[in-house]
Amino acid sequence: MPIKTWKAHPPHYVLLEILKKKGAMTDVELFEALTEELKDLGFKDFNELLMKLEIGGKIRTTSMARGKRRVELVT
Repeated sequence: MPIKTWKAHPPHYVLLEILKKKGAMTDVELFEALTEELKDLGFKDFNELLMKLEIGGKIRTTSMARGKRRVELVT
């Protein structure tokens, strides 16, 4: 039976840290940076994470072009 290990940081913490370091990004760039840290994160999970953080008032997303979003940290 394989043993699962706990992640050092939850996904929302890693996402907020990436935005603090790099500033505002597109959703695709942020997803790519996040999947470098968290290998098992899917795009659906990423969108749910963005929605929870936006409802919580931690980030702001705005539409740029068709299918692209800008994600920024609320200060």
